[in-house]
Amino acid sequence: MRFAKYEGLGNDFVLVEAPGTVEPADARRICDRHFGVGADGVLLVQRDPPAMRVLNADGSVAEMCGNGLRCVVWHLARVGALTPGEEVVVATDAGPHRCWLRGEGDVEVEMRAGTLEPRAVPCAVDTPLVEVPFLEHEGGTLHLTAVGMGNPHAVTFDPVGEVRKVLGPRIQADPRFPEGVNVGFARPVADGFELDVLERGSGWTLACGTGACATVVAAVATGRAVAGEPVAVRLPGGTLAITVLDEATRMRGPARHVFEGELP
Repeated sequence: MRFAKYEGLGNDFVLVEAPGTVEPADARRICDRHFGVGADGVLLVQRDPPAMRVLNADGSVAEMCGNGLRCVVWHLARVGALTPGEEVVVATDAGPHRCWLRGEGDVEVEMRAGTLEPRAVPCAVDTPLVEVPFLEHEGGTLHLTAVGMGNPHAVTFDPVGEVRKVLGPRIQADPRFPEGVNVGFARPVADGFELDVLERGSGWTLACGTGACATVVAAVATGRAVAGEPVAVRLPGGTLAITVLDEATRMRGPARHVFEGELP
């Protein structure tokens, strides 16, 4: 089975085109960084019509992956199924997403509009979690905003520092998130935010596209950012430009082809 390795800001993937199939146990072996190819997840891709399915490194299914989607669009361009400036709609488990190839490895994606509605996150509470006290820790009370981006996110702007490595797993295990949650720790900077994300099923990653979008949605909801204006989100692997609109959230950033090979 042929595969291609891609990365978006260090968030790396093994991409397999149909008719190749990958089971959860296969995904765990493939993503193992010592005994496999090594990746944060597996992208199962169909060219016509364009479609993407995502398996996390632990074999679980991710409804959506922003960095992965940029890699898919760049892959479609590399194999001749897309030209620069052309719009393509890619089907995902979180619904169809409009995408544009702006230049070589430069991809803009129209993510769904972020939602704070608990059932859509999903979050097992009666009212939206917007900067609410969520749990107690040694440094005080942690405040969270829960955002649905087609997958669940919890974002905090509290300055917790390295304590995030303890708090992240606690938040992920909280029963108020019945399907688990991606946890973002955001810090305001001059032109936007710095962000670290503990991804559901993949651990701490160098970048998380939906996490960056959820952070700016939460920032707009709490008065830290303005809708309609691009906001820089600086992740460990690089920077994404995020714009929150009424009907969608735009994400623009790089994607890079690394190498190709065959899986036995």
